[in-house]
Amino acid sequence: MTQIIRHDQTPEYYFQERCHIAELLNSSDCPGLSIARARVEPGVTTVLHAVRGADEIYYLLSGQGEVEISGQTIGTMQPGDVLRIPADTPQRITNTGNEDLVFLAICTPRFEEGRYVEIS
Repeated sequence: MTQIIRHDQTPEYYFQERCHIAELLNSSDCPGLSIARARVEPGVTTVLHAVRGADEIYYLLSGQGEVEISGQTIGTMQPGDVLRIPADTPQRITNTGNEDLVFLAICTPRFEEGRYVEIS
């Protein structure tokens, strides 16, 4: 079904990854893709994790964040930057700024909670 999904139709919730998530598009009607808006508070580092069987793309909307992939810091993202994280890759991001870090997390195929793997 074709429709406009309004931002106020997707309430934000706190996820175990230590960030706030709003599922903008995540439906079995669209199995190849999901889009979530993630918000990380200043000074917070997300939990080291991987997304099983799905590539994840970050598109940074506001703030700044230092990205760690497979145990290596690869750099600091700024608004407009894009990062592709291959499926099953350990990852986390730290909000290094004074404002919320906000980015789109786009998964292909779509994110399902069973894909999330916390890494000790």
